[in-house]
Amino acid sequence: MSALAIAFKNAGWHVTGSDVGFFPPISTYLEKNNIAFYPGWHVEKMIARGTPDLIVVGNVAGSTNPEFVFAQTNNLHYKSYPEVVAEYIVAQHSLVCAGTYGKTSSAALLTYILQQNGFDPSYMFGGLSSNIPDSAHINSNKEGWSVLEGDEYKTARWDNRPKFALYSPTHLLLTAVSWDHADVYPTEESYINTFKTLLASVPENGLIVACTDAEKITELTTNAVTKARVISYGKNKTAEYRYDNISQTTDGLHFNIYHNTQEYTIHSAVLGAHMAENICGAFAMAAEIGIDTNIIVQSIANFTGIKRRLEKKYEGFITIYDDLAHSPAKASATLKTLKFIYPTNNIIAIFEPNTGNRKSQSIPGYAHAFVDANEVIIPTLTKLKVDEKDTDPPFDGRALCDIIAKNHTHALYIENDPALLAYIKEHAKKEDVVVFLGSHGFRGMIDELVRSYEGK
Repeated sequence: MSALAIAFKNAGWHVTGSDVGFFPPISTYLEKNNIAFYPGWHVEKMIARGTPDLIVVGNVAGSTNPEFVFAQTNNLHYKSYPEVVAEYIVAQHSLVCAGTYGKTSSAALLTYILQQNGFDPSYMFGGLSSNIPDSAHINSNKEGWSVLEGDEYKTARWDNRPKFALYSPTHLLLTAVSWDHADVYPTEESYINTFKTLLASVPENGLIVACTDAEKITELTTNAVTKARVISYGKNKTAEYRYDNISQTTDGLHFNIYHNTQEYTIHSAVLGAHMAENICGAFAMAAEIGIDTNIIVQSIANFTGIKRRLEKKYEGFITIYDDLAHSPAKASATLKTLKFIYPTNNIIAIFEPNTGNRKSQSIPGYAHAFVDANEVIIPTLTKLKVDEKDTDPPFDGRALCDIIAKNHTHALYIENDPALLAYIKEHAKKEDVVVFLGSHGFRGMIDELVRSYEGK
């Protein structure tokens, strides 16, 4: 939403916004761009300049949200976030990056590659990039290109379609399919089916670039009703774009991409062996739409990644990372990367899952997710509005800690933020690695912890 707000401001609109709360880096991003925002829901602030021309309603707004109720009661013009993206950003050549994970990084990298090749795409992705000043951009030329992060979460409270169902992809990059968002997709089959529908929506003259390392994607591209041409990428030797020979240090990744008889040497500043897969997918898509491979390789080398994707916040007595890993699968991948880079260091993980990973269906995924962390700390979890009719309410922090403790010898629940920070400062030893994993910002704890060590 913050990216869309700035895109509209840059297009000449006056923009304001509200949310439950605002935390860095989003709060500082909005402030830097002179976007007026306020925590909580206040109708008088929403209409302070008169009746809004457009109200963009996010999933955080429940049916009793006073601003949403006011908009409905007074017949104000409102739309869901994906509806607005579809109307203002989607272009004739719509490149959509979808998948359980990897879509934000892939969308940002592809946007950067297109820009470096002289394109001016409309675009939107969910993170903040060091290479691209804004996370969304509206180009009025609808006959050009757009690059979008295609989220599978529901469009709105009143619309259960996945967000990417509105983005009309002509070019689809499919990164991974692994059951997620159990609050929206109660069964694996229901989750898989939404991607099957997405594949079928790509037109005959379109293109699908799919990571066929994943069994589910191989099944989908083999069995789904799709008219478009399908190009494969991955580590599998049968992939048309194959990556291999990965090495990584604290400075980034080095690996090779192979296509036909060509070999490309890739250097990237981003961390995580899993990023080689995302980079290979972006390389394949960019090459298939005709971008010079030399420009692609150079763009990858210059791309420094997405904030909150294994973002190193501090290095000194200890090392502090921030990562958006809000599911057990994503947390496991991040921790595996850190263990590879820091094989002998003590790793302390502070973890807060998203809504879907606080439901009973997600419990099996926690079994061995934190095997690469020496300690796991669960903080106070963001309070959720629980439907009284919900027969499977989300579990709280203490219950989550108990679930993780069944397979981990050192799992703690610390519900008080100052106490959590005090625990780290008291127990963290020299060269320990502390990583915050989750999507809710941790209420400023990361910056506070960094400040406490910078002063030493």
